[in-house]
Amino acid sequence: MSARAYAISHPIAQTQTLGTLWVAYGILRLILAIGLVFFSTTATLMFGSLLNRVPDPFTLMDIFHFLYIVAVVWFAVSGVLALVAGLALRGNRDARRSWILAAILLAIPDIPFGAVLGVYTLVVLLR
Repeated sequence: MSARAYAISHPIAQTQTLGTLWVAYGILRLILAIGLVFFSTTATLMFGSLLNRVPDPFTLMDIFHFLYIVAVVWFAVSGVLALVAGLALRGNRDARRSWILAAILLAIPDIPFGAVLGVYTLVVLLR
């Protein structure tokens, strides 16, 4: 029996695997968010060193800090939603699809792993 035929005939195994992948993705995103927080001083110093010849470096530094905070929040929210989606898929409960769809939408811009996982989960959920 091929892997495709097995996955079609055993949808529970398919959602278990998807749930495990979503949990792993969520843990990875949370680790990245924590890493961004710990290395914020280094990132600020590195970006600030590029602003020697810019007419208004303070505005650019404010924009950098804003975008950095947006990235940290995005990684953290994406990680938490991915964990919720993964645990819901692993539990074989009728999970709230809105939480899973939110996790998919936050994961798709993360190329390559988030995009592949998000699109495949979307295809599986639409069947």
